[in-house]
Amino acid sequence: MTRRVAILISGGGSNMVALARSMTGDHPARPCLVLANDPKAGGLARAADMGIPVAAVDHRPFGKDRAGFEVALTVAIRPYAPDILCLAGFMRVLTAGFVGQWQGRMLNIHPSLLPKYRGLHTHARAIEAGDAEAGCTVHEVTPELDDGPILGQARVPILPGDTPQTLADRVLVQEHRLYPAVLRRFAAGDRSPVFLDDAG
Repeated sequence: MTRRVAILISGGGSNMVALARSMTGDHPARPCLVLANDPKAGGLARAADMGIPVAAVDHRPFGKDRAGFEVALTVAIRPYAPDILCLAGFMRVLTAGFVGQWQGRMLNIHPSLLPKYRGLHTHARAIEAGDAEAGCTVHEVTPELDDGPILGQARVPILPGDTPQTLADRVLVQEHRLYPAVLRRFAAGDRSPVFLDDAG
């Protein structure tokens, strides 16, 4: 059975594009929706150009009413009946109520080697700490921020002279490899983790 995947974004959607392009041929899943919390998110046009249905639920009118925003999200998502939700640069913290509806079916990619550096500014924090390597992690989403079972990691060396931006650029290349690899395995019912490094 082909799994239906909804992808949630907030910006340009480069990870969304990598995921959508991977879901072809004998892949066990297909994209059914790309949804953004910003109607002007560049990824919406990219998804539409790929023939994927798009929707937007602007978070701003909801202010601090996260539950109200999530009700609107659910209403927008429900008609597409996704089996899996992929957060791909979706910059909203989701409540336990929403996460609970998707427990075991929602994935996220985070730009650090979790459990290190949950939250923001991960690349700067890794450089400041003197780490030898950074990377990215795909994990199942749980109510705890950037937590949940790890489904894959890709490691990237931190080079002399790296800035947060140069490191972020190299990590992003690996994000585009890792997330599709994990999704393919996950959609086939395999939760064993995928480990990559930037050499292969």
